[in-house]
This record gives sequence, structure tokens and C-alpha cells, in this order.
Amino acid sequence: MVDLPRNPAPPVYRTATEPKLGLLIPLVVACALFMENLDSTIIATSIPQIARSLNEPPLHLNLAVTSYLLSLAVFIPVSGWIADRFGARNVFCGAIVLFTVGSALCGLSTSLAMMVATRILQGFGGAMMTPVGRLILLRSFPKEGLVRAMSYVTIPALIGPTMGPIVGGFLTTYASWRWIFYINIPIGLFGIFLALRYCENYRMPAPPRFDFTGFVICGAALASTELVLESAGRHMVPAWGEATLAAVAVAGMALYGRHARRTPSPAVDLKVFRLRTFRLSVLAGGVCRMGLGAVPFLLPLQLQLGFGLTAMQSGAITFVSSLGAILMKSASQRILRRFGFRNLLIGNGLLVGFVITGLAAFTAATPHVLLYAYLLLFGFMRSVQFTCFNTLGYADVPTDMMSRATSVSSVGQQLSMSFGVALGATLLGLLVGPEGTVTAAEFHIVYPLVAVLPFIGSLFFFQLRPSDGTQVSGYRPRDAALPPIAQPQVASAKPAASSNAPAP
Repeated sequence: MVDLPRNPAPPVYRTATEPKLGLLIPLVVACALFMENLDSTIIATSIPQIARSLNEPPLHLNLAVTSYLLSLAVFIPVSGWIADRFGARNVFCGAIVLFTVGSALCGLSTSLAMMVATRILQGFGGAMMTPVGRLILLRSFPKEGLVRAMSYVTIPALIGPTMGPIVGGFLTTYASWRWIFYINIPIGLFGIFLALRYCENYRMPAPPRFDFTGFVICGAALASTELVLESAGRHMVPAWGEATLAAVAVAGMALYGRHARRTPSPAVDLKVFRLRTFRLSVLAGGVCRMGLGAVPFLLPLQLQLGFGLTAMQSGAITFVSSLGAILMKSASQRILRRFGFRNLLIGNGLLVGFVITGLAAFTAATPHVLLYAYLLLFGFMRSVQFTCFNTLGYADVPTDMMSRATSVSSVGQQLSMSFGVALGATLLGLLVGPEGTVTAAEFHIVYPLVAVLPFIGSLFFFQLRPSDGTQVSGYRPRDAALPPIAQPQVASAKPAASSNAPAP
């Protein structure tokens, strides 16, 4: 009698046997995510004071912002391989250490060169914190528990950028600009303590050799793209320099695409885009993220430059959108179970576009109560969209592809949010001109233009099937006779024209 092959035993998750870890592990990742997202905006309100302290023109402090963003974009692709090689917990703790030390050195900076160098160190730590933290999350929860876990983790991603202007303005006014960096030290130490105590050190038994050539090509392409977008409308480099950077970006992306197809284990594995749900989450979701990412940049400018409010007043108003995001977290599981990914990403995405357009109708005479209610609604809907993107992307990713998927997804998220900010700044710059002053009138044009992106992104989600992601969301289509099969739907090397159309 021949023994039939048995199905492998399902993995045992610590979060199932130790319920307290269901909150503690997301809290670990949230600490890192909060530091990174707070740091991305907190410096903006302090640039004049930093420039005066370092004896530099304020415009030169753009390097302190762009160097951090460039470091993030360049080093994110290597994070997955480092986690597989040295263990997710070890790398995660090391990333927090780098970010925290970089923050302390930023606060001690005595020159622009030192500030830029320490911001690059911060970016290197931040580049590993988010994707490796997400990898820990994905390997700590079964798929049916991911929505709740992702909901906890996305709270700091939404609160951090909103709190940045308030915290930065307060610390700079009543203490010193150096404290906007020192504030990361206790948060970082708390995150390291929690990670060492509660997270497992997941690692791949035999990780492939690192693709150094691909890393250099991809890094050059991403860095050039980010520099072009940061310079657009701000003229950080001459016109010929922008053209050269754009050419390098396009050529680098084309070269890397060719390299990735011929390399067994590329630095950024584009094979994960064969997963239809992952592809739509990153690419179509990225288009939506650009529009959503522009609003936190545009709204404080509208309130301060357009309506004449102080930084503290505008910060108190924009913070309301984060309250809407927090309210959504308690309802996210029920909303997804009721509507499913397809219906929610299409319907909510279109509504978000209309809500962004509606921001153009507000004036300085608009009652603040109406602003609070409107931004509360916007924060709720924005958080719904982010939670869907973050969760759907991993619904069909096999375990052995998780680290590669988190790296690719993190690159896409970072770039799309940065592109959104750059787009908002470029549109304002084009409307006011090089010597003009931003007024309320420009926002009547910019918001509808930015809202086009969520509209476009939502249309691509018609490619989803009602059954996509049901194992994660718990949604059951009305015509489904059987439970969904929990198998990854990976496109073949030669996809059919109908079911596996090219990525949007």
C-alpha cells in the first residue's frame, strides 16, 4: 500500500496562542512607522530656524528634505534581502537603532553638510524599518487576521504627517529646533525593547545571493526620478540638469526591467507583479495614493497662506482628519466583510475624489465646525482606502515571496506619496510663477486636478473579481457557491489577454 502525500500542516502563529501579541506586535511596528512618518513632515515648519542656526539660506535646507527621501527610495529595495539573510527582528532593531542615532546626530548638526549626511543615515534606517516591520506583521498573523493588524499599524502612518507641523512648530517655538529630532530617541528605545521582547527572528534558511548590480541600477533610477520630481517647479537644478536626470531615470528603469528578467534573484523582484491583486494594489493603488498624498501637503498651505491662519491653528484643523482615520479602525473589519475589496476600492475611491474636489470650495469665511466635519469624513474615507491597499496586496502572496513583496510594495508606497507631494508643489508653482505668492485662488484649481488621480486609480479596480481577497476580508459574493480557494493566482510567463492584462 502506497502512502498518499499529505498536505503540509498549516503554520502555527504565536498571535493565535498568545492573544496579547495581536496588539503588541502591531504596536512594535507602529512605533517605527510613527517615527518615520512624523519625521517626514516635522522638519518643514522648522526650516527657517535651522537655516539661521546653520548660517545657510533657507532654500538650501531643501537638501535636508530631499536627502532623506532619496535615501528611503534607494535603500528600501535591499531591506527584504537583508531581513532574509540576518533575521527580521535583528534587522528591524538595527534599523531603529540607525534611525534613532541618525536623529540624535541631526539634532547635534553644526553645518549643512553634517545635516545632510545624518539625514541620509536616518533614511537608511527608515528604509528598512517599514518593509521589515511589515514583514514581521505578515509572518505573525494568519491572513484572516491581517485586516485588524494592518488597521492598527496604519494609524501612525496617518497621524504622523498630521502631527508633524503641530509638534514641529511647538518644539521650535518653545524649545529648540533640535528637539524635533531628539523626540525620536525615547520612541526608538521603546520600539527596540518591544521588538526584542515580543517579535520572532524570522529568516530564510538559504537566501539567494544579493543582486548588487541590480541594486545600483534601480537605486540610480529611483534617485533620479525623485530628484526630478523634487526639482520640478522649484528649480533646484538647471533645466539641462533636470533633462539629464529625467533621461537617467527613464533609461535606468528600462535597463533594470531588462536586468530583472534575466537575473534569478533581482534586487527588486518584478515577478510579484504577476500576482493580479498585488499588481493592482501597488500600481492602481499608487495612482490613488498620489492624489491622497498631496492633500496633507496642500491643506496646511491653504489654511495658512490662503486663509491667514497660524501654524498652530491650521495644525489643529488638519489633525481632525487623523481622528476620522482612528474611527475607521474600529469599523474596518465590518466594512470589508460587508462590501469586499472590489466594491470598496471602486466606490470609496470615487467618493474620495469628489471629497478632494470639494476642498476647493472652502474659503476663509467657512465656519471651522464645517471644516472639522468635512475633514473627519475625509480622514475616514482616506483610511479605508489605505487599509484596502495595504491588505489586498498580500492576499495572494505566497509565504516564500513575502519579503520580496514587502520591499516592492514599500518602494511603491514611498514613491507614490512623494510623487503626490511633488505634484502638489509643482502645480502651485506653475500657477503662481517663480516670483508669485500663493493665495486661496490657486487651490480652487489645484484640488480638482489632484482629485483626477483617485478617479483614474479607482477605474483600474474594475479588473478585480468579487472573490478576490475574500480569505482576508471575510466577504462572500452573493453568487459564490463554495468558499474561495486560498491559492495564489500567479500570472503565467505569457499571460492571456483577458484575465492577466498588463498592469495599469
